[in-house]
Amino acid sequence: SGCLCRLCLDTALCMVALERQVFDFLGYQWAPILANFFHIIIVILGLFGTIQYRPRYIVVYTVWTALWVTWNVFIICFYLDVGGLTKESDLLTFNISAHHSWWSERGPGCVRREMTQPGVGTVDSQSYISVMGCLMEYQYIEVLHSGIQILIAVRFLDLKMFLICCFMISFSCL
Repeated sequence: SGCLCRLCLDTALCMVALERQVFDFLGYQWAPILANFFHIIIVILGLFGTIQYRPRYIVVYTVWTALWVTWNVFIICFYLDVGGLTKESDLLTFNISAHHSWWSERGPGCVRREMTQPGVGTVDSQSYISVMGCLMEYQYIEVLHSGIQILIAVRFLDLKMFLICCFMISFSCL
């Protein structure tokens, strides 16, 4: 029963990470894409570690979860312009493109205004002008995504998980 519940929770965690991965891919956000990819792989390792009682996998999962929480705190600070961070920088795309969050133009209720460049009459020649009418600004959607990731991660790092990890590590050393 406990293992089945853990399997369901790990599957839900993986699905939430996949959802986030899709939106980061749509926005060409390379740093979050890599972080999400590693997160999904390590969640799968943690799942196998739990099912097959592999202490090393669970330790890797536990350490990664602490790093994952740190990453999501960074993302929150990035989108809220905390300290020297600014959401307008190309930091999340490794400075190789000018792409930003997918939600910046396509959030709930957002209307994009585009204008054709003078002298060019093709559909591909539209230039971005403005986004108006958003029900929620994109940075708050990104902060909400990261906040949910933190809540889910902290839920998995509760005292019971910590005690199970300690027991399995000490048991494997005997």
